[in-house]
Amino acid sequence: MVERELNGQRTNTWPGVIGRAEQLAQDDSYLSRLPSRLQRLSSLPWYECWIQQLRTEKKSVHTIRAYTVAAKTFSTTCLPGEEERSWDEMQSINVEDFHAIANPNGGRMDAWMNGLGELRPSSLNARIAAISHLLGWFGHTVPDWIQRPTRRKTLPRTLGRSELSRLRKAAGNSEDPLSSPVVTILLDTGLRVSELCGLDIEDLDLEDLSALVIGGKGEKDRTVLFTDATVRAVEAWMPIRRSRNKLSSEGQEERALLLSSRGRRMNPRSVQKLIDKLAEASDIPKSRLSPHTLRHTFATGLLERGADLVTIQRLLGHSSIATTRVYLEIGDQTLREIYHRAQNSPPLTELLEEMSGDSIETELPSQEVIQQVE
Repeated sequence: MVERELNGQRTNTWPGVIGRAEQLAQDDSYLSRLPSRLQRLSSLPWYECWIQQLRTEKKSVHTIRAYTVAAKTFSTTCLPGEEERSWDEMQSINVEDFHAIANPNGGRMDAWMNGLGELRPSSLNARIAAISHLLGWFGHTVPDWIQRPTRRKTLPRTLGRSELSRLRKAAGNSEDPLSSPVVTILLDTGLRVSELCGLDIEDLDLEDLSALVIGGKGEKDRTVLFTDATVRAVEAWMPIRRSRNKLSSEGQEERALLLSSRGRRMNPRSVQKLIDKLAEASDIPKSRLSPHTLRHTFATGLLERGADLVTIQRLLGHSSIATTRVYLEIGDQTLREIYHRAQNSPPLTELLEEMSGDSIETELPSQEVIQQVE
């Protein structure tokens, strides 16, 4: 590391890594281009400051990890005349210097994009989103020529009736006592796997048939509903949970609803391994079965039974109804099944004729009740 003078002040920089950015930094107007909100951070390592910003925005651990991968490949991309540098070196550069390095007009964005040609559209979109956030944080404008590839719209994978039947049977016959509560809760509530693992005992109200999801995606709390099937599964699981709870000595872990054989809170990876075993037992390809598959199955089941999108959105915890709208894209096979099921159902008039006049009358509210409601 060497010292250089900028606007009358001595500062440190890395030799041979600035290139075009060094020329920009020597400009007297450079500091004025650094956003005022970053002035007080100018001498601090840019990566630590940016990660703190992501945490402030409540980005998930997975999102921060993905953004870090993109930032690593972007910052270590070399321009002509620059020396290769390691990620350890680049992430320790201060905000002031990296502001110039990240300038999209310097050509680094072009060189970085040229190295992403082998990525799938979804992965490419994720990388561009990460660097767009980084550039925006530095006050740079993403070039107009940066266009995210359009992804082919794929329908959520769901299970058919026979697959669902085999899965439930496999869960009921499984030697793992977690199989039945995991499958039942996921199919009954539409929870994300991370939300399922995060459930504590006190989050469930078995009498109200509801559960409070605390800190879901986007750190949003919401209430989910379930049926008597979940109540039976949870009640059957509780004696085993109590025995496993005695093995735990980790304080807060004791409140977890789902505990492993070691008495620890279940994690998403363990749940996926459990689902993989159930896939084999129910003769369903592993590629077709995951915790998220059960979430999609829950949503499409609601839609087929007449639930509106707003209700499904709230139950799933989607921040935007545009995310929920994908369930309207029903495949041809599902469309045929719904059509024939509706055609084979007896007409409403036949159902009414089968009912006696007395029974119909008892189903209808009295005039007194109507007046009270009004």
